[in-house]
Parts: sequence; structure tokens; C-alpha cells
Amino acid sequence: MKERYQQTIEYLFQQLPMFQRQGPMAFKKDLTNILALVEALDNPHQRFPSIHIAGTNGKGSTAHMISAILQSMGHKVGLYTSPHYRDFRERIKVDGQLIAEDAVVEFVDTHQMLFDRVRPSFFEIGVAMAFWHFAREKVDIAVIETGLGGRLDSTNVILPLLSVITNISFDHEQFLGNTLPAIAGEKAGIIKPNVPVVIGETDVETAEVFQRKATEQQSPISFADQHLRAVLKKGEVHFSTYQVLMREEVLYEDLRINLTGTYQHLNLQTVLHATANLPAPFRPDRREVANGLARVKALTNFIGRWQVLGEDPLIICDSAHNESGIRKVVFQLQSIPCRNLLIVMGAVKDKDLDKLLPLFPTGAKYYFARPAVPRGLDQYILLEQAGKFGLHGAAYGSVKEALEAAKKDARRNDAIFIGGSTFVVAEVL
Repeated sequence: MKERYQQTIEYLFQQLPMFQRQGPMAFKKDLTNILALVEALDNPHQRFPSIHIAGTNGKGSTAHMISAILQSMGHKVGLYTSPHYRDFRERIKVDGQLIAEDAVVEFVDTHQMLFDRVRPSFFEIGVAMAFWHFAREKVDIAVIETGLGGRLDSTNVILPLLSVITNISFDHEQFLGNTLPAIAGEKAGIIKPNVPVVIGETDVETAEVFQRKATEQQSPISFADQHLRAVLKKGEVHFSTYQVLMREEVLYEDLRINLTGTYQHLNLQTVLHATANLPAPFRPDRREVANGLARVKALTNFIGRWQVLGEDPLIICDSAHNESGIRKVVFQLQSIPCRNLLIVMGAVKDKDLDKLLPLFPTGAKYYFARPAVPRGLDQYILLEQAGKFGLHGAAYGSVKEALEAAKKDARRNDAIFIGGSTFVVAEVL
């Protein structure tokens, strides 16, 4: 079965456009294909309730935290996220368990004639497979993360119990628009008639966009950061402890989550407010919230966000890859008590390096590498571009070589960070 699975994955990767590997050429701006797929599959997405999550940053963390809380309540939970790091099956999980290899093979084999007729993208097939799997597994509820945007995203055929939009910042401007209101308009496309929507972060440039769309759809709308404030009390290697305030009254004095990264307080606020707005069967009590958040990684198989890979020296990776995400990660990097900071970095060709590179610290030593995907930016080009912004180091033929060089150079009390692209992180997990 392992060989058959690898053949199936190669078919998906090579025969169908895939944004993760190929970039803009794989992007489709309509729902025609996904609608044809789900209709042919007898509309599996209509057989389970769902929560829909969009936003520029924090979608994955938010989705995994909500899933963990629902699992702690005893629900059987489907979780669809993207992109994956090492294995396609990471995208489709039930109670943290990756979809089985034989299920992936079965789905593709059974419906190959359908794919030949519809010619869907890689992403469209993945979404359809997730819906099919969740329906067959009879999940109690599914947490569905969008890919790009929202309005024309393949996941946007569901009618959820709750819509969640984490935040808006610049990313994928070539598809979503060059202004924050334009990007917000695309994300707001997941707001459905009479379905409550929670916005994670209030922004003066985008709040009106969400308010207007919610009014059009007669959807109750609320902003998490106007109701809750999560304050980091203690940050450990594998856990963070927060005080959570609601209108300045203490809601949780010591809420422990096994996710780190100082930016997680924003996602935590969103998660707590979102789950409080779920209908009764899925609305958790305080104990269920605490139990779920304390075991996010174990319950959901969560990887790739401010993940500690080693402690002597400290080695951390994070998949932040746009301006807002990198800004938050670099802020936390600069708070790490270390003698020297060593950064293993790679990028993809379609990123605006003039916006991203100035965010990185000039005092670090850099190890530039090309991610092993067609979109990967040549390490020597990255080295040259980074030098313009005072980021200096050397170029390496692979992420593995770059990391090995950083480990060799690291001394006691140094720290190594690996990032710049999801694909760089994928090669070290």
C-alpha cells in the first residue's frame, strides 16, 4: 500500500496544478470545479455541521485550538487545514488522526474518471476528499480552514454554524487585492446568511467591510478583541500561561496552552470568543476549554508553529511567511536570551522580498537555502537580496546543509531559528 500511496500522491502533485508547489499558475478564481465535485459525491459537506475559518495569519493555530476544545468535550472532530508540511495527509484529520493512506488511494482510484472530466486543481481534490472522509467517518463537527481568500476558496461551499476571520494583512496580493479593505472583502466572502461571524482583530481599515457584509447577510457579528484580552503570564519551552480578562474581569487566571509564540494571545482571544458563540451542543464549559488547550498538540497533531526542535542549542522553527506573521516572529526572536542568533532562511519566488527582508534582525548570522519545491528561490539570489538589507551569511545547496552548518557553528547559549517559508520548515520537521 505504501508504494500505491506514493504513486497516488505523485499523480496529485504532477498531473494537477498545485499552488503550494507551482504558485500563481495553479490558482483558480471560481467555484465551478468544487461544486461539480461535491455534487458528484452526493454533497458530503452537507452531512455534518462545520466551523469555517479564514484570515491572513493564525488560521491554522485557531483551527487546531478549536478542534482540541471540541475533542475535549467528547466530540468526533474533522479538521481540514492547508498547506501540509511533509505528508499530504496532514491536511485531513479526524480526532488528530491523519486520513489513512489506503483511504487517499481509494478516493483517487474511485473518482479518477470524475477528475479527468472536471479537471480540478490539487486543492479542489483535497477539499473534496476531506468532505468525503468526514462524511464517511460520521464526524460530529468539522473545522474547515480556507486556503487563499474566502469568497472564491474551494471550502466556501459549506454552510457553517459559525464563521471566523482571524485578521487581515498583506499576503497573496496578486489574487486578493492590494489594499487591506480589498483583502478583507475577499475574506468576508465566507460570511453566510444568518450565520454568526467572529472577527479576531479589530482594524479601522477593515472593520467597516466586515460590518457591511454581515449586515447584508443579516449575520450577527462580533470582534473578539473587543470582548477578551489574553495577557501572557509565563512562557515556557512547550507551554504558555495566560490571564484572560473579559471587560477587565478575570475569566481565567492561569489558562495553560501547549502552544508557544507570543503572537498566540491574539489567536487565543479569537478561539475563546468563537467557541463561546457556538450553539449549545458544541459550546464548551471552562473545564473543557482548559483541558483542550492544555493538549492541543497531542489531540490534533499540531506542528510547524514556533515549534521547538532542540534545546542544546535551542532550535526553533516557525512557518510565518508574510509581513504580519514575520514581524510577530521576529519580535519574539529578539526576546530570546541567547548569545548569538543563527537563522536558516529560504523563500519562494513570488514573495516581495523588499517588504519581508527588512523585518529580519541585522545582528544575526544567516544560512540561506533554496526550498526543495519548484517555487523555491535560488539561495544565491536570496543571499544577494538579503545583503542589501544588512543580512549577511552564506548560501547552501539545501535546507539540510544549511541547518547542519548552523548546528556546527552554534556555541553554548546560541539559538537557531529556521523559517522564511512553509517549505523550509517542512524540510526540518
